[in-house]
Amino acid sequence: SSDLILIDARTGRTIYQKNADEPRQVASTQKLITGLIVAEQDPLDAPVTVAREDTTVEPTKLGLRAGETYTRRQLLRAMLVKSTNDCAAALARSHSGSLGVFAAEMDRLAARCGATCSHFVNPHGLPARQHSTARDMARIAFRAYRNPDLRDAMAMRSYCFHFANGKLCFLEPTNRLLLRSPFFNGMKTGYTESAGKCLISSYSKGGRELILVQLGSHAPRIFDDAQLLMAWADS
Repeated sequence: SSDLILIDARTGRTIYQKNADEPRQVASTQKLITGLIVAEQDPLDAPVTVAREDTTVEPTKLGLRAGETYTRRQLLRAMLVKSTNDCAAALARSHSGSLGVFAAEMDRLAARCGATCSHFVNPHGLPARQHSTARDMARIAFRAYRNPDLRDAMAMRSYCFHFANGKLCFLEPTNRLLLRSPFFNGMKTGYTESAGKCLISSYSKGGRELILVQLGSHAPRIFDDAQLLMAWADS
């Protein structure tokens, strides 16, 4: 019963769509926008010092502590691989000074992508009065797909995060498709009770490049559905 759209990742052409313009919450898939703003506008190897307010998010977090310093690239990778909300908050606050100002930048970037039916209020996708559509998220994903730093982070099949205290943390991707086939090369997962299961996935095989957006799924196996749709489109 999910809303979905499948597009050609090279041209943006729609291949298949269902309820693609239905407004709904998109959970952590909106971290793609957070990542885009940071990757396009901020120096990724510059340091970010964690503030107390960055650490007060739930439920998925890496465990950053106030006063620790990391590069933006470290935080970006952890955010995209493991969907860590504290990393999203730290990136947003260090970019704009506050999450509210950053959310306005998210809306501006969405509009520049042609995603005109979207409104965001936080960088991580935790439940709030915000919404997008499958079509809008595909337009944002289309732009994210073109950014080499995001592509690199989203394709990671594992990531070893080095904490400031010397501790290492081995992160496995929330996007299980990466572990199923070499043809899946990234994008972003999401889930909240209000948004349902959400998945934006990208696929590249022999010159065929695809982006699939699935929002509000309550099917038990969203990754299986994605695999079937990609195989259908590539046949």
